[in-house]
Amino acid sequence: MRLTDFNTLTFDCYGTLIDWESGMVEALKPLTTKVKAPLSRNAILEAHARHESSQQLHTPAKRYSELLAIVYKRLAEEWGVPASVEECVRYGQSVRNWPAFPDTAGALQYLKKYYKLVILSNVDNETFSYSNQKLGVEFDAIYTAEDIGSYKPSLRNFEFALADLERTFGTRKSDILH
Repeated sequence: MRLTDFNTLTFDCYGTLIDWESGMVEALKPLTTKVKAPLSRNAILEAHARHESSQQLHTPAKRYSELLAIVYKRLAEEWGVPASVEECVRYGQSVRNWPAFPDTAGALQYLKKYYKLVILSNVDNETFSYSNQKLGVEFDAIYTAEDIGSYKPSLRNFEFALADLERTFGTRKSDILH
């Protein structure tokens, strides 16, 4: 298998192109600074992942920004600190401030010369629009959890993207590197 065997590259945006870990940890500071015992970066991220996965499973059609607000509230409850509704909402909107990795825009611009570029992400459209501004490239297709009505790792997300890429571009599964 060679990279030239493919004509389409699909990406999960957060953690791959956008530094979601640093973005989350920074956006959670209003909460984590209230916790009596200091929390390590890993402890914060593990707790977040646990609550996020659970919430995605229970509310697969909820917009990601709204889901994150619930995660913030659950983290506050777990850590025994108060959190206002405004703080929860602000955290839900924090994705717009999460940074792209330094090499992301340049790499995407280079790859765009040779491949169709596609996003398959667990966010909502508005949230992704802010991240997209940092990525410096026009994607050929963007598929979000909001569009699909479920969150990855549900196979439904991948099946949706595969079907739409075939319908829209004639792209077969064997043409795609994810």
